[in-house]
Amino acid sequence: YGAATGNRRTTETFVASGPIAVGDVVAFDTGKTGADRVLYITKAAIVALGNGLSCAVAISAGTAGDNIEVVLAGYAESVLSNGVIALGDMLTAAPTALASVTTRVVADVGPAFGVALEAGPDPACWIYRQF
Repeated sequence: YGAATGNRRTTETFVASGPIAVGDVVAFDTGKTGADRVLYITKAAIVALGNGLSCAVAISAGTAGDNIEVVLAGYAESVLSNGVIALGDMLTAAPTALASVTTRVVADVGPAFGVALEAGPDPACWIYRQF
């Protein structure tokens, strides 16, 4: 068994619109048109009170045009965070840092993105299905 133990992790391949690193929180690229909006991904943008377009965490890296594998739901290691996260924190796409998560607060309008499975910066997380 590995990170996808018991098939409890769902991954998918998208196309990068720009550089993406392992652990980045990614979002649908609404700069595209039609169905390409959900084929292409970018680093999750900074959006006050959470980015509702955030959909996954990258588990491969690349640049524009590359296929990027992401975790849509389930276990993801070393998720980029904006500061230290506590064990059990509900997470949201960070409203102050590109491509990262932060502890969710009551005022956030974006949905909970996942939960921290450990404390510290860039923690292992359980990602909630957004897509």
